[in-house]
Amino acid sequence: MPKVRVRQHVNPLSNKYQTPLSPPNWTDIYAQPTQPLHLDIGCARGEFVLSMAQLQPHWNFLGVEIRQPLVEQANAKVAQLGLSNLHYLFGNINNSLMPLLDSFALGRLQRVTIQFPDPWFKKRQAKRRVVQPELVETLATYITGGGVVFLQSDVEEVAVEMCDRFSSHPAFQRQGNDTWLSTNPLPIATERELYTLSHGEPVYRALFVRRQD
Repeated sequence: MPKVRVRQHVNPLSNKYQTPLSPPNWTDIYAQPTQPLHLDIGCARGEFVLSMAQLQPHWNFLGVEIRQPLVEQANAKVAQLGLSNLHYLFGNINNSLMPLLDSFALGRLQRVTIQFPDPWFKKRQAKRRVVQPELVETLATYITGGGVVFLQSDVEEVAVEMCDRFSSHPAFQRQGNDTWLSTNPLPIATERELYTLSHGEPVYRALFVRRQD
């Protein structure tokens, strides 16, 4: 299947992306809807969770992406492969995370990944970044105790900001004594991660654990 050409940058604050997504009926999506859920925020072409879903069939995987053509292509690949533990949704996670997670049973969400999000370098554009305090608060509400949030970026400023926002919330504990992880704790690397490392550039990684209530 040929890759879809899409815009690299999408402004999540534009009117086009202000309608929250409507979650599907998960019993129609997943063969085993009670399995633990891994949410990949900003999944792009979805190759990371596609590999993870095949490697870990006892987990359900959900990728959310703001660029609709990528979601359509990714779901077509899922159908082609016959996977029943993976789905992709088109939407703006910053106004859709709560209704999305509300559609799952509490405690189902056990792992979240936010990898190489759009850095939005200009100061006036920082409010477009995906990791906002409201997103952290929502994840703290819905992720189960002991659940993990894995963050990585090739832009140190963005990685620091993401970590600061999770560290400032009392529900999350950063692992590794507040130092960057030298390796990825997950078994699959993203395309961006492999590209960055192949060019000898650093990747800034951090893992947060949801404290037990």
